[in-house]
Amino acid sequence: MCVPDQLIDYTWGRAQTFHDDFTGGIVHVDFTRPYCERLRQAVLAAARAEGIPARSDGTYAAVQGPRLETAAEIDRFERDGCHIIGMTGMPEAGLAREAGLCYATLAVCANPAAGRGPERITLEQIDATLAEGMVRVGRVLRRLVGTWRRTPP
Repeated sequence: MCVPDQLIDYTWGRAQTFHDDFTGGIVHVDFTRPYCERLRQAVLAAARAEGIPARSDGTYAAVQGPRLETAAEIDRFERDGCHIIGMTGMPEAGLAREAGLCYATLAVCANPAAGRGPERITLEQIDATLAEGMVRVGRVLRRLVGTWRRTPP
């Protein structure tokens, strides 16, 4: 599991703002730190309390999906400084910031990525890893809900 502290958005064609009609003017939000640090730390503390290892930093690559990436794309993401890759997280992180909501990601790492593992990636392996990982996510979230108090991001 990983609680990333940065992200790079490789998606396209997704709504990026609540203000697309421009009737209220352009709305800019500071996205230097895309995740709410207080919530990230609370997620990490909940994972530790549950005895679940979670990486405390890393850059999340938000990709379009639904297909998995090519080995060349994985090479590019690695050169760009990405540590994990997923198909969600954008525009959610940006929209949360625009709405003034705390937002963090707790990522389950389901496979080693194209060309990085000892064998070909299968959907059955991914599904099995995700099912196991989601049990741990549930434990972390139950712990987190019992301790989280909201403050602005």
